[in-house]
Amino acid sequence: MISRILASNIEKSISELHKAVILYGPRQAGKTTLISAILEKNSAEVLKFTGDDLRAQEILSRNDLEKLKPIIGLAKLLVIDEAQRIENIGLTIKLLIDNLPITVLASGSASFDLSNKISEPLTGRTKTFWLYPLAYAEIREKYRLARNEDALENMLLYGMYPQVHNLESEQEKQEYLFEYLNNYLYKDIMTFSDVRKPKKVMDLLALLALQIGKEVSIAELAQNLAISQLTVQKYLDILEKMFVVINLRGFSRNLRKEISKTSKYYFVDTGIRNAVIRNFNKFSLRSDAGDLFENWFIMEKIKKSANQREFPNFYFWRTYDQQEIDLIEENKGKLIGYECKFSAKKEVRAPKDWVKAYPNEEFKSINSEDYGNYL
Repeated sequence: MISRILASNIEKSISELHKAVILYGPRQAGKTTLISAILEKNSAEVLKFTGDDLRAQEILSRNDLEKLKPIIGLAKLLVIDEAQRIENIGLTIKLLIDNLPITVLASGSASFDLSNKISEPLTGRTKTFWLYPLAYAEIREKYRLARNEDALENMLLYGMYPQVHNLESEQEKQEYLFEYLNNYLYKDIMTFSDVRKPKKVMDLLALLALQIGKEVSIAELAQNLAISQLTVQKYLDILEKMFVVINLRGFSRNLRKEISKTSKYYFVDTGIRNAVIRNFNKFSLRSDAGDLFENWFIMEKIKKSANQREFPNFYFWRTYDQQEIDLIEENKGKLIGYECKFSAKKEVRAPKDWVKAYPNEEFKSINSEDYGNYL
């Protein structure tokens, strides 16, 4: 089993009584496996439920402490997997940690369901973690003996979901990713009452897949999909909260000509992106290797921050005269610009306006040979 960087932090957090530890992440990212590994090391009395179970839904949706006490018994740690499926789960957790010597570890894959149900009742009582698909740092050792270009191609084509890295053949990996789209993603989309046309959401995803690294026009997306701009914005929000895409806004601080009101969308996993457009061709046969590398590196930086419990702001930077930087990391008052170029042969310098406007800030050029130095 691949060790997850978050494990030690979660282990430490669940040792505190009267706390709710919340673990968010996409389906199949390894939340259940991680929880099982943590529980194997935990000596406390544990009671475990899954929100997919109807009996668990019935038991934990009650806000009746006297009925819950005999069920909880002597347990010191209550684990609730897929907690977003349980009505009033935030109120139930609050009731338990306020009145019993217990810690709750709750996980969920649809972050907006879980956060809406938990955040308000449990203000000040939670510690939240985000588990994404595997980070490069977690599987670096697996590819230690592989050629760098082969390892990178595999990660960019098939993504970072744990199951992908347990499969041997390319056919198996592709089948798994197509299955993920059809059996997890599409069915999850159908469960949301705000989505009247799930097919439109998948069509939107296909349009985004062809625009990674480019600024997105809501009006253009709406026109292509024959739906309103408001609906497009709602669907984009749902896709973000389902951990399918992430949104980067433009960075602006000093210059009038800096663009700050537009967005770029990247996929949380490049394997899912390639499954959406049904393209797993090798780099030698495709024109979007640079876009894939940019998407992958940006997500790896986001994963690294989440795993290290750092919370920087991430942006892209562009001016109206087309000077640009792929990723801006703003952390503790400092800025670092990262420009991603797949080819290691191209020398990349910081844009003149960046140097002029931010003379004391860093700029780094990332390529397919040195990316590991930054992850």
